[in-house]
Amino acid sequence: MGIIIWAILGLIAGTIAKAIYPGEQKTGVLGTILLGILGAQLGGWVGRELFDTRTADLRNLTFAEVIPSLLMAILGAIAIIFIWGLLTKPSR
Repeated sequence: MGIIIWAILGLIAGTIAKAIYPGEQKTGVLGTILLGILGAQLGGWVGRELFDTRTADLRNLTFAEVIPSLLMAILGAIAIIFIWGLLTKPSR
């Protein structure tokens, strides 16, 4: 069940991050989900390390903990989209 919740959070975070991040990203729905999940993982790790938050089990989070978790996931997804853009940028 946890993987489904992370996938949903990843989809939401990836979609919001793509809407916020400037420029065109050439990823489809599956790419958005994967980049969002990676971003959610990255954001969750940074949140745990910097702010001592508990985001490992999303099923037990309260509403007050979901918003910061989602924000960290979005920031992580933006970072992943930036890195993905650098890696897939065509060479001139």
